[in-house]
Amino acid sequence: MVDLLTLTLEQRVPVQMQGETAGFTWQWLGEGLLQCTPKTAYRKTMLLSAGIHGNETAPIELLANIINDLFTERFTLAVRVLFVFGNPEAIRHGVRYLENDMNRMFCGAYQQLAQDQETARAAHLEQVTAQFFEQSQPQAQRYHYDLHTAIRASLLPVFALFPYQSKPYDEFLIQSLEAADLDALVYHNAAGKTFTHFTAEKFQAASSTLELGKAKPFGANDLAQFASTDQMLRAVLADQALPIRQKSDIRQFKVMDSILKQSEDFQLKLSADAPNFSTFQKGELIATQQAGDYVVHDQQVWILFPNPKVKTGLRAGLILKEIE
Repeated sequence: MVDLLTLTLEQRVPVQMQGETAGFTWQWLGEGLLQCTPKTAYRKTMLLSAGIHGNETAPIELLANIINDLFTERFTLAVRVLFVFGNPEAIRHGVRYLENDMNRMFCGAYQQLAQDQETARAAHLEQVTAQFFEQSQPQAQRYHYDLHTAIRASLLPVFALFPYQSKPYDEFLIQSLEAADLDALVYHNAAGKTFTHFTAEKFQAASSTLELGKAKPFGANDLAQFASTDQMLRAVLADQALPIRQKSDIRQFKVMDSILKQSEDFQLKLSADAPNFSTFQKGELIATQQAGDYVVHDQQVWILFPNPKVKTGLRAGLILKEIE
């Protein structure tokens, strides 16, 4: 039994570094890193990550429960999987990050920042991810689900984002997200420095970032809210049929623009508690700063991840249009 969450929170090394159960072999690859390989042939290889932002605890708890149920044989593992708790030090401190947002550090972007434990962690995650995918069976389709929660509430509470890519998106990935009863899918319009963009671009993984409700401290989460996502992930891990969608059709959006904070006088024309997917109409003002105001030119747009507190030079929000 490997209790990855307790080991991570207590900064401990397991007594055993590797072992096996009736159905799979396992290997502890370092802090917050656990690799499990079924003893039978597998068709999928899957990276399951949470805690890239340390205060987003619901997905961490969700993965911890899945790991515990794997080891107690509540379900059978049929895919090769790497579990990742992304930013252990931030997780222990209960903060989003220590110095810089780790989900802007991938694709080598950590090299542009002052070197610290978070940039070292991002570099290490890139190395471990490369080894994991390269050592998997070559015919196995690669997947990455990166689980997050949002800073603020959302009018569409559970949704997923796809990293930008020019080729069609993986059909099974889309089906699995629909089966998770997500409210919306969002398609990025440009390359990014996120963990999912890294796995999609470098390893051709079918990758997606899942946003599950609002960030809360450990113990304050109602995981029942994310039961559909939990069931979907277990079905994928067991290579079983996906759950049947219970909600109405999933809504789809594409990113039209990013609002960049270019100076300290930057202001968003939104209340501090305005939810994700708030709307603006043509002619309305979204943001002001010395470099110029941001005014809506389309009939209606939605805003995602509005955050005026980001560091200068970073994205302070995404502008979306709905795909009919």
